[in-house]
Amino acid sequence: MLASLRSAALFGLDAIPVDVEVDVTFGLPALVLVGLPDASVRESRDRVRSAIRNSGYEFPLQRVTVNLAPADIRKAGTAFDLPIALGVLAATGVVRTPTIADTLIVGELSLDGSMLPTRGALSVAALARRRGFRRLVLPAANAAEASVVSGLTLLAADSLSEAVEILNDPTRARPRPPQPLPPTLADEPDLSEVHGQHLARRALEIAAAGGHHMLMVGPPGAGKTMLARRLPGLLPPLAFDEALEVTMVHSVAGLLPPNSGLLAHRPFRAPHHTISDTALVGGGSVPRPGEISLAHHGVLFLDEAPEFNRRALEVLRQPLEQGTIVVARAVRTAVFPARFALVAAMNPCPCGFFGDPRRACTCTPPQVQRYAGRLSGPLRDRIDLIVPLSALPAATLHAAEPGESSAQVRARVLAARNLQMARNGSRLNAQLDGPHLLRDGRIRPGARTTLLQAVERLGLSARAYYRVLRVARTIADLAGEHAVEVPHVAEALQFRSEVAS
Repeated sequence: MLASLRSAALFGLDAIPVDVEVDVTFGLPALVLVGLPDASVRESRDRVRSAIRNSGYEFPLQRVTVNLAPADIRKAGTAFDLPIALGVLAATGVVRTPTIADTLIVGELSLDGSMLPTRGALSVAALARRRGFRRLVLPAANAAEASVVSGLTLLAADSLSEAVEILNDPTRARPRPPQPLPPTLADEPDLSEVHGQHLARRALEIAAAGGHHMLMVGPPGAGKTMLARRLPGLLPPLAFDEALEVTMVHSVAGLLPPNSGLLAHRPFRAPHHTISDTALVGGGSVPRPGEISLAHHGVLFLDEAPEFNRRALEVLRQPLEQGTIVVARAVRTAVFPARFALVAAMNPCPCGFFGDPRRACTCTPPQVQRYAGRLSGPLRDRIDLIVPLSALPAATLHAAEPGESSAQVRARVLAARNLQMARNGSRLNAQLDGPHLLRDGRIRPGARTTLLQAVERLGLSARAYYRVLRVARTIADLAGEHAVEVPHVAEALQFRSEVAS
């Protein structure tokens, strides 16, 4: 007997429909998988056989052929366990076939028949809604995530036997779980804990307000990591569309906690400097998101940036400009979002104490130059704010008054972002192209003249010219100013310091 079900495979952030055809016929007992399955799908033969028997059903002692169509797309992952098992039971009459005609099915099975959470449930739910399916069968641990998609009946199950029951009688399905309350920002590290470092605190505020990239240069113990970890707390809460995109990326990557709905916190990703370029930007034979996509709408922190592989750093250049990363494969192309705020940190030299009055630097001038050169000129050109830091004496740390809290700074950041959204058409200043910036940025003639003189004197590139203008526009927005004046340009120029070059 032949049974046909509908399932889905992940490619990038998108789910693509897959027909699971199961044919049970006379022949030597065997379970054969065709349709370009990879190793993880081929292993489902043993999981499916054990899950069916341990759930109290008979596995047919006949030849079972499973075809995953279309056959020219490689199938990967464990989400085909449940549709294959239900297909076998439908072909043997246990599951009534009319109930699966308008149903999309995904889920991983354990050997005892219980269901495990699967990757990309949100993408699969979006596919089901887009293709007109009425119902989606999936593990109960993924139900809160998939319930974000409206207009779809979710049939959540904890086991194979429960999935069979609700398919044969959909009225026995459990109600849709309520969305969990989003966590608050109370547990975020607070900026008031940072003493001193007024220039760096100001740079963090500007970066948060305009979406600018930032490089901090200073000796060990100057507070670079401490400052970077407080940037997410200065950003406004995720809007619904942003939370949807962030949740989808983490779901496809398999990093979404079970029974969780939309993510509410902006991500903070801090990969180790030994990371490969593929792990950083995404890829693989079946493309998966990398760290830059996991940091989408959040912060990507590269500590000890010169220690990263040069190739890994250089692949950041396109996503820093465009906010996406394109992974091309022979079959199709996957596009991952990568609109993040980059915060990089580095020492001024290999020993870390160049220019530090506390300790003498042991590096030679060529060593200092080579170390700084590990960040290429084109990559530096894409960073808006270069901030020098110095270590504070212990006496200063104890005597310094606490600075503004993250909530106080976040209020100014939110006001500045509202001005940008109204003026730029829902884009931050860092995302504006040059012509738009010159046309609508409201640059005073005196400010333009000051910047042109600085470009000639400092030898800035055309890209750096526009980046200074974007930072100056953000500074004016933080001040609530309608136009960019000379003081705004002057403050922006101090962040083009070549202290580390």
